[in-house]
Amino acid sequence: MKKGRMGGGGGGFGGVGGGGIGMWVNLLLLLAMVGANLLSLYHLSTKTKSTQINNPPHLTSTDIPDHLLAQLSTIRSSITHLTNLRPSIVTSSPSTSSELLLYSKISPIATACHHHPDLLHRYMNYTPFKPCPSLSPPDLAEILILHGCHPLPRRRCFSPTAAASSSRNDGYFPSTLPDSAVVWKSGCKSFSCIHAAGFDMKAESTKFLPQSSQNNLDLSIAQLGRISGVGPIRLALDVGGGTGTFAARMKLDLNATVLTTTMNLGGLPNNEAAALRGVVPLHVPLQQRFPVHDGVVDLVRCGHAVNRWIPTVTLEFLLYDVDRILRSAGLLWMDHFRCKGSDLDGVYKKMINKLGYRVLKWTVGSKSSDEKKVDGDVYLTALLQKHAGS
Repeated sequence: MKKGRMGGGGGGFGGVGGGGIGMWVNLLLLLAMVGANLLSLYHLSTKTKSTQINNPPHLTSTDIPDHLLAQLSTIRSSITHLTNLRPSIVTSSPSTSSELLLYSKISPIATACHHHPDLLHRYMNYTPFKPCPSLSPPDLAEILILHGCHPLPRRRCFSPTAAASSSRNDGYFPSTLPDSAVVWKSGCKSFSCIHAAGFDMKAESTKFLPQSSQNNLDLSIAQLGRISGVGPIRLALDVGGGTGTFAARMKLDLNATVLTTTMNLGGLPNNEAAALRGVVPLHVPLQQRFPVHDGVVDLVRCGHAVNRWIPTVTLEFLLYDVDRILRSAGLLWMDHFRCKGSDLDGVYKKMINKLGYRVLKWTVGSKSSDEKKVDGDVYLTALLQKHAGS
């Protein structure tokens, strides 16, 4: 077969035609199945001839030699692998991006990506080695990630960058954030017109301080140290940490490194704001396994993003992933976890108790000071400690 030109735009298949790939995969599948059947017949017929004199011609699973079972298992695995080489992106219409086809050959693509081929093709439709085109919609990457297509495929194009990066160092709580350091995609084009939580630096500078604690649901950094008594906190993870306020306060007060998982939902530049403040944003969704090694984190904080809107099974997986990365005697902080009052004891308390952690703080309130009250909702702030040696 002739190799095609790999460059060019997103139309066309590039190196090998989609029909050719499908034909060869089908041929490989056919040969694998025929080989499996012939091998099975050969071994079974040999076994039958050698045993038919003294035994009835009935074979059980224990009569089949171990080496035959191993060979059959290998063949099944090969057939499964070949079947998996036929995702919808390979056998789709001729408009499939050549870059997507090329990437699928060198690196695995998340399974959920194949459930949204139109969005994935749109994301991968670009001219290699040129500026990346504007996405439509602008938050297409966020949409794919939230649909489980994570990590996103790499692209060989130049992503847009801000016209001017911020070289100044205004600390972790600057008076303002520079507009020129963000690539504004749609809607608001300045930090001054964003009224969402996390972008008012004056208000953010008072959070997690003793004087900011307005009720028992709040927990300051100083209280965190007194209640836990676990010694210095060096490394932490803030799940759904928005613009990185908790990470900034921990760095400023305790010189601790806090990784912040955050998304730019609704076009809000949460990742950019966190980076401008000098903290590390991780662009991963809540359903994603934390990109942290086992047993290395001193503290995990679950902020407002972790609440009753998360399906219970998903939340359960999240909590056990927290357990995976926490060190012995590490801390789990459920900060203002919102749920229905009727579900707190019947669902969430039971789920949390399964972890077997020591309860250092467990406070339930009827409302949060910075959120609108929702009928029937309650808020839980819990500080839990993983058992030493576990």
